[in-house]
Amino acid sequence: MVRDALGVGVAVGLSGFAFGVTSAGSGLSLLQTCALSLLVFTGASQFALVGALAAGGGAVTAAAGAFFLGVRNAFYGLRLSQLLALPRAVRPFAAQWVIDETTAVSLAQPTRRAARLGFLVTGLSLYVLWNLTTLLGALGADAIGDTKAWGLDAAGPAVFLALLAPMLRTGTERAVAAVAVLLGLGLLPVLPAGVPVLVAALAAPVVLWAHGRRNASRGDGEEAR
Repeated sequence: MVRDALGVGVAVGLSGFAFGVTSAGSGLSLLQTCALSLLVFTGASQFALVGALAAGGGAVTAAAGAFFLGVRNAFYGLRLSQLLALPRAVRPFAAQWVIDETTAVSLAQPTRRAARLGFLVTGLSLYVLWNLTTLLGALGADAIGDTKAWGLDAAGPAVFLALLAPMLRTGTERAVAAVAVLLGLGLLPVLPAGVPVLVAALAAPVVLWAHGRRNASRGDGEEAR
């Protein structure tokens, strides 16, 4: 578990290079770039913010997109608060590390102790590396060049998908994932940044509702027979 958690932290932490380069290219200073990683520490929101600024969007629009993407972490926190059951004094500090990767690693563990350790190792390794590579990326933005050529922009999503795929064990879970992908990609060209992610969350209640209706219809058919 520790090996897997460290692997996630290292793989995703290297994506900080891409953020540092992108942020510097969008006009943010070194201090502003590093402050985003230290204080916000949620890659999708950070990329949404600097991407909107680079495209010429205003500060309010950019911040709104980052906020919408960050909302999902609040839902992660609700689940992790029950799973980890951390002392009250620790929770405000742990909240800083409630992100996609720490949630995925924690939920994959069989016991509370393992979940806590997975959360700690993933959060600590990722926080340290993300901030370090953000600094290096911002300092060497000109030398690094296009992050897509190095594949750094794809490291975070690739790791998260690798964690998520084994957890989709039932047909219902796979259906939720498929509908979420269709909603997210389909609405991406027409909605502001961050909104398609929130709309994609509707996949779960929609699929569960359809699954319940199908089971109810089967039950009525068996009773009729």
